[in-house]
Amino acid sequence: MGADVTRVAEAGCHLNSGCGFPAPGLNEFDFKPMFTVGGVDFTKPMLLSIICALLVVGFFWAAFAKPKLLPGKLQLVGEIGYDFVKRSIVLETIGKKGEKYVPMLVSMFFFVWIMNIMSIIPFAQFPVMSRIAFPVGLAAIVWITYMTLTFKKHGFVGGLKNLCWPSGIPGWVMFILVPIEFFSNIFVRPFTLAVRAFANMFAGHLLIVVFSVASWYLLSPSIGALYGSVSFVVAVALTAFELLVQFLQAYIFVMLASSYIAGALEEAH
Repeated sequence: MGADVTRVAEAGCHLNSGCGFPAPGLNEFDFKPMFTVGGVDFTKPMLLSIICALLVVGFFWAAFAKPKLLPGKLQLVGEIGYDFVKRSIVLETIGKKGEKYVPMLVSMFFFVWIMNIMSIIPFAQFPVMSRIAFPVGLAAIVWITYMTLTFKKHGFVGGLKNLCWPSGIPGWVMFILVPIEFFSNIFVRPFTLAVRAFANMFAGHLLIVVFSVASWYLLSPSIGALYGSVSFVVAVALTAFELLVQFLQAYIFVMLASSYIAGALEEAH
């Protein structure tokens, strides 16, 4: 976001300068390679995702490497975060049989959350989940886990029944519901899981960039200064709102992942 305003400022583009409004677009999500390692070009989102992963691993490693009966501050924060995901999401959605999946879901929650938070971190200022490849990758992990557990628990025939054959439904409507259930569970679920996280981060970041750029563009010794001030206030308000959205998207992502695991472990859905 800051880089966008800087580019407009360097170009000297204002309301009264004769140039049109430099509306941000898809170019805000396109990054040139920062460096290349082994033939792989590393862009800013890729680097941020690695940093986020290291932050999650590093924090929980430091918090629980030497756990104490009377926890220190770092261990206490780690326990609060772990228990929040475990009690508020996993146990509420899956139940006791979800205990073994808590580490994976805790890691996923904080990884998604921190990647979202990157949009307001100075020098980063970009939500990694607004690049579709990252939510698609995480959704693929959830989908593979969902399919694996379904067929591991129920077998091939039982797994298909779990996915496609709703219980308590009259047989005469099954010819309609079976293909719908199959398409929904196999294709729609991973698609919506990825797109929901991507679209919210994409739209939120673009809105903040638009109003931030507009604040500078409208800044002039005229009535435009008033509009610029309003635009700046809106940008600040949107940033505060994004803090809530960033947390909620991580929460929803993991809650849906938990519900898919719960469905795979149930006898019927």
